[in-house]
Amino acid sequence: MVGSSLPRRRTVDVPDGRSSTLAGVLIGIAIMAAVDEIVFHQLLGWHHFYDRSTPSVALLSDGLLHAAELIALVGGFFWFADLRRRRALSTRLTWGGFLLGAGGFQLFDGLVDHKVFRVHQIRYGVDLLPYDVVWNVAGAVLLLAGVAVVWSARSRRAGDGPR
Repeated sequence: MVGSSLPRRRTVDVPDGRSSTLAGVLIGIAIMAAVDEIVFHQLLGWHHFYDRSTPSVALLSDGLLHAAELIALVGGFFWFADLRRRRALSTRLTWGGFLLGAGGFQLFDGLVDHKVFRVHQIRYGVDLLPYDVVWNVAGAVLLLAGVAVVWSARSRRAGDGPR
């Protein structure tokens, strides 16, 4: 733009691995929070983000979680778009970050929110063990898949030699 006071960013052709991974992590966290909110809070009605108070507080906590996930999603996609515009995006590392974020969110929710802080459980009135096992194993699988993708991408880039 002529006369713009905004600094122009230089375009690059070398991927920014750290930023690509972190943008993916942010998007992964937001998507997994959205899946939790939409499927388990709204469609199935199994729990709210905070179940240790009144129904009004539970609904408010769901709204705050939803707002946070939307902010993270928009921020993550702006970061992603900026990396892509500057030709600094590593798609493989972004996918690895996405899996790391999704799995990390799910494990954090399953272990810290459910067991340590006890802000809610996956479901009430049932034997929790099968639900907890499936929830946490699924989170661990996503997290490990993310580690594998990031490790593979970094190993591949290291084998390409200096840029």
